[in-house]
Amino acid sequence: MKKCIDVIANEEAYNNLSTFTDIEELNKTVRVYRDTIRTDIKRADVQSRLIALLELLKRHSCKQIGVSYMCKNTIAAKLEISYKTVQRLMKKLVELGMILQVPMKRKKDMMQTANAIIIQPLKDEMSDKAPVKESKKCPSIKTTTSFLKQNIKNNKRKAIAHFSHVDNSLENSLKHANFVAHWVPGVFSNLVGSFYEKAETIQEFWKVIKQCNRVVDYSTNKRAFTGKQEIEIGTRAFKEFAMKVKNGVKMHKGKFAYFNGIVNKLMNDFYFDADFMDNLN
Repeated sequence: MKKCIDVIANEEAYNNLSTFTDIEELNKTVRVYRDTIRTDIKRADVQSRLIALLELLKRHSCKQIGVSYMCKNTIAAKLEISYKTVQRLMKKLVELGMILQVPMKRKKDMMQTANAIIIQPLKDEMSDKAPVKESKKCPSIKTTTSFLKQNIKNNKRKAIAHFSHVDNSLENSLKHANFVAHWVPGVFSNLVGSFYEKAETIQEFWKVIKQCNRVVDYSTNKRAFTGKQEIEIGTRAFKEFAMKVKNGVKMHKGKFAYFNGIVNKLMNDFYFDADFMDNLN
């Protein structure tokens, strides 16, 4: 039997479900969770998808810090995976203690809507917070409408305190935010993110790939390789680049110029590889 859903989807509810005070705290937590996933999850493909999902939830959790309310179909489309796969990945993140899902209902018809997905703070930080200590079981039961109303005043006070120094704290938080641009594929972002922390660096590596993929038909603006082929070439090129760095190769013109040479060579080889061009078309 389904349990009654008590939490109505609105801005106040999402504000009350937020467990972070600023974006930098959220970024720090996600970085720790990424390392945990790489350590605890053995399968590389599952690792990659869990990290991609976690990064997506982080990027869509800035308005109410740590709380996302994307539906699973939207998540599946953004990550280019199936709905069932999203469900399995969500379940795994819940088991790892990294997220919680709170069932929500719409105010206008009281029907169920997309769950609120809450990125959980690190355990050592949670131990000092009494409200979090009490909710070891299912927070969807204890986070009732009455509970949310009782916390509105507290949250208003926190909001006033927060915005009173917005010129300093928010500006500093945004300076340290590490959000990779939406046009960088998740698979490539996760791979490069294992070696480089800054979003600007990850984006610059992807720009190299886009620039190397030259136009072959100016009448239609068609390029030599499709999006899927770009990702495949990009991941292979970066793995080769990482091995060169590990072996201590000297890059006299800089890392991006050296990476550009690797990408160009691979593209020249693959353009005349019929199997590659047909299979990833």
